[in-house]
Amino acid sequence: MLQNPYVRIILCSRALLQLGIWVRNLAILFYVTDLTGNDPLYVSLISIVEYAPLFVFAWIGGTFADRWRPKRTMVLCDALSAVSVVLVLLAVGAGAWYALLAGTFVSASLSQFSQPSALKLYKNHVAPEQLQGLMALSQSLVAIFTVLGPVIGSFVFLQAGIRVSLCMTAVLFLASSLMLSRLPRDERKREEERSTTFREELKEGLRYLWTSRSLRTVSATFAVTGLAAGLIQPLGLYIVIDKLGQGKPFLQWFMLVNGAAMLLGGILIMGQAKKLKPQTLLAAGLMVSAFSTFLVGFSTSVLLTMVLQFLGGLFYPAIQIGIQTLIMRNTEPAYIGRVGGAITPVFMGTMVLGIGAAGFVKDLLPLAAIYAGSAALLVLGVLLLLPLLQREKPAVLSS
Repeated sequence: MLQNPYVRIILCSRALLQLGIWVRNLAILFYVTDLTGNDPLYVSLISIVEYAPLFVFAWIGGTFADRWRPKRTMVLCDALSAVSVVLVLLAVGAGAWYALLAGTFVSASLSQFSQPSALKLYKNHVAPEQLQGLMALSQSLVAIFTVLGPVIGSFVFLQAGIRVSLCMTAVLFLASSLMLSRLPRDERKREEERSTTFREELKEGLRYLWTSRSLRTVSATFAVTGLAAGLIQPLGLYIVIDKLGQGKPFLQWFMLVNGAAMLLGGILIMGQAKKLKPQTLLAAGLMVSAFSTFLVGFSTSVLLTMVLQFLGGLFYPAIQIGIQTLIMRNTEPAYIGRVGGAITPVFMGTMVLGIGAAGFVKDLLPLAAIYAGSAALLVLGVLLLLPLLQREKPAVLSS
C-alpha cells in the first residue's frame, strides 16, 4: 500500500499537518489563558473557531472538492494556511492577539476543502481491497498525534513561546504543501463535464446521499455514536475524582491509556483489514465500546477502570475505520467530496450537542446513569446497522 505514491505522499503531508495543528492549538490555548487569566469564555472561543468551520464549510468544501482538481486544491489550501499563520504572527507582534482566533478559523476552514480532496484521490487511485487498511493507517496516524501532539505542543510553547510556535506551524504547513506538490498531476477534465452550477451539484449530492440506503444508515449510526461520545467526553475528570478517588493529575494517565490503546487498535486492524467486513468491524467496535462505557460508569476500582479504558480505546478505531470504509466503498468517485462533507459534520454536530448537554445532565443524574445512557446509544447504533449486517457483501459501486 505504501508503494502507492498517493498514499505515501498524502500520509506524509497529513503527519506534517497534524504536528503543525497540535503545536498551534496548544500554543494558542496556553497563550490566551495566560493573557486572560484562564477566562473560560476565551477557552470556549478557541474551541468554537476550531470546530465551527466543520459545520460552515464541510458541505461547501466537499462540493468544491468534487468540482476542482484535488492535487491543486490541497497544495493551495496548505500554502494559504501557512500564509495565514505568518499574518497572525505579524499581528501578534503588533499586540493584536485576537488575530490568533481569526487565523485558527481561516486555517480550519481551508482544511474543509483539502480533506475531501484527499478522499477523492484515495477513491480514484487506491485499490478497493486496500481502502480499509488505508483507513486503519490514517486512524493510527491520528492516534499517534493524539498521544504525542499535546506533549510536543506544550514543550515547544513552554520552551520557546508563542512566536516560535507559530513560526514552526507555518513551516510545517508550507512543508505539507511542498510535499503534496510531488503528487502526480491532476487529470484534466473535459470542458463539457462542467455544465452544472455549484448550487445544482450541491443539491445533487444531497439527493444522492438521501437515496442511498447504505449511506443513510451510516449517517444515522454516526449521529448516535457522536452523541454517545459527547455525553461522556467532559466527564472523565469526575470519574477520576468521584469514582476512583484520585486527584486531577491522574486524568492524564486516564487519557494516555485510552490514546495508546487507540494506536494499538489501529495497527491491529490494519494487519487484518482484508479479512474484515467494514460493517462487522463497526458493529464490533460499537458493542465493545458500549460494554466498556457502561462498566466505567459503575466501577470504583482504579485497575478495572484502566483496563476498561484500554479496551474501549482498543476498539474505538474500529468505529472510525468501519464508517470511513463504508463511506468510501458505497460512494461513487464523482460524489465522494460531497458525501464526506455531509456525513462528517453529523458526527461532530451530535458530539458537540452531547458535550453541551453533559454539564446539564450531570446535575440531574449520577455518573453511572449517564454512562449507561451513552452505552445505550452505542447499542442503538448497532441496531441501526442491522440492514447492512444482514447483507452477505457490502454494496460496492464501480469507480
